[in-house]
Amino acid sequence: MAPHRNYSDRHFSNYSNYSSSSHRRTLKLTEKYIVLLIFGVFCIVCFGTIIYLPESSVSTIRDAIDQGFLPQPGNELRGNIIRHGLAHDPHKANDVRNIKERIEADLRRNEIFKKVDNLTALQKQIDKEKQKIIENLKKRIEGQTAQAPKIEHPGHPPITQSNDDPENTRRREKIKEMMKFGWDSYAKYSWGANELRPISRRGHSANIFGNTLLGVTIIDALDTLWLMGMKDEFNKGRNWVAENLDFGNTRSDMSLFEANIRFVGGLLACYGFTGDSLFKEKAVQLADKLLPAFNTQTGIPYGIINLKTGVGRNWGWASGGSSILAEFGSLSLEFTYLSRITSNPIYAQKIDKINAAIKSAGTVDNGLYPNYLNPRSGSWGQRHVSIGALGDSFYEYLLKAWIFSKKTKSELRTLYDNAIKAMEEKLLQTSSGGLKYFAEYKSGRLEHKMDHLACFCGGMLALGAEGSSNKQYYLNLGAEIAKTCHESYDRTPTKLGPESFRFSGSAEATAVRANEKYYILRPEVIETYFYMWRLTKDPKYREWGWEAAQAIEKHCRTASGFSGIKDVYQIHPQQDDVQQSFVFAETFKYLYLLFSDDSVVPLDKYVFNTEAHPLPIES
Repeated sequence: MAPHRNYSDRHFSNYSNYSSSSHRRTLKLTEKYIVLLIFGVFCIVCFGTIIYLPESSVSTIRDAIDQGFLPQPGNELRGNIIRHGLAHDPHKANDVRNIKERIEADLRRNEIFKKVDNLTALQKQIDKEKQKIIENLKKRIEGQTAQAPKIEHPGHPPITQSNDDPENTRRREKIKEMMKFGWDSYAKYSWGANELRPISRRGHSANIFGNTLLGVTIIDALDTLWLMGMKDEFNKGRNWVAENLDFGNTRSDMSLFEANIRFVGGLLACYGFTGDSLFKEKAVQLADKLLPAFNTQTGIPYGIINLKTGVGRNWGWASGGSSILAEFGSLSLEFTYLSRITSNPIYAQKIDKINAAIKSAGTVDNGLYPNYLNPRSGSWGQRHVSIGALGDSFYEYLLKAWIFSKKTKSELRTLYDNAIKAMEEKLLQTSSGGLKYFAEYKSGRLEHKMDHLACFCGGMLALGAEGSSNKQYYLNLGAEIAKTCHESYDRTPTKLGPESFRFSGSAEATAVRANEKYYILRPEVIETYFYMWRLTKDPKYREWGWEAAQAIEKHCRTASGFSGIKDVYQIHPQQDDVQQSFVFAETFKYLYLLFSDDSVVPLDKYVFNTEAHPLPIES
């Protein structure tokens, strides 16, 4: 059944509708207030957070800005603060100023940071460059250490001179001054060249050295510089050897003889004096380059060797393609010493083979050794015998090789004694004026002339007196040869001797031919004075040596070094414009030693090679 409806119900119904509507309006208003309240609180909190932002948060924001997570607070931020009215809030003005000051301080700090970063980068670059400089200095120091002398033995004891006669000291110092003048001139005008042309002030090279600049003068002079105590000059030469002397790059032909006596001998003398292994290494390098010259049927080496290709040959003018007695006979001292200091027997073996070939060839005319020997057949060539050019140092090395062996190789002494005896019997002559000399033997006849080169034999005969069957006889014979050679000097206006002098007709110890009148700073006469002084102490040898030194100073000195002269018989001779390297190795060395104590290169401790480079006798 349906419910019954009346007025009261309708009234109630109207009240109920009104009440519900009013309640909904009240709720909506309340919600709005609550939302506004929450929003207001949120705004206040946010605004307060901005105003009262702690320093740590500022730093955090700054770090975020620095790292790129937030934009840089430039003019835009400052503008926003003013645009949003914050600067006009009287309650927050101080806080805003503080924020502005902090932001500006941060900006200043950012600029400082940038500058610091720039300085840091600059410092890093400086440190990098500094490290480079340090590394370069280390390399240079290491390089200098690598080039420092490697001492294998103590070398020669320090050179000292006694406080002897002041005049003798003055003469010795004068020789030293001449040495320095010639050396300085070479260093100034032709450093690294083989020799100096002192008048034209340029380099010079003879064909015996090929066409390569090998600093022959430097090598020849070094041991003399050391003996004279010229340390700066010696060190300069030593540095050149270390940096520039390289036989591996030498392409031209070279005289085996000259390469040995000047280069190998000079380097080994410096090694013997100093113990510096640089000199030994360079000597070995060259000696190894010379070895192919010995590749002949007999072991007699060729006279010319190409250091690059190893191809050997003989001089075109030599008899029938022969090797020269003085050349292949003047290798034993240097090669024997090389084997001793390297423990490599190959060098000494080459000398043994040469000696065997000479023994097999025998002699001619009852004991004479001709100047030519064919390296293929082993037979003697033209019958030309001389104690001068082409033969000289063969006899010298027979004697000195015996001394060098501590006088143990008696076969060498026997060869020397027999050779000298044969030459005495067949070549020794006495002039009409009573001067003794050794003539030359050519195919059974004598040529009565003597070379300047032969004048060395006065000293050789005196040196060989010890150990001979008649010591005093050979000392006297050495003195006779010294006198003859002195006469060849004394009979010229210049007081310098000619290249050759003759004994025939009116000529006695004088040159006759124009091509024999020159003097090229040769040492042989002074060499004999040196030995005669050491072995006899006769003061005339020092006087004769001083006469020669004064003559060289007067006629051979130029504005830029020393030169040979073309005619010793001219009062004002023309100079030849060549400063020979042996003037340092021999002429000045023998003059200096002539006025020095016997303890300076004592003859019982050293043997001079034929270029006057002293090699130490095995102790």
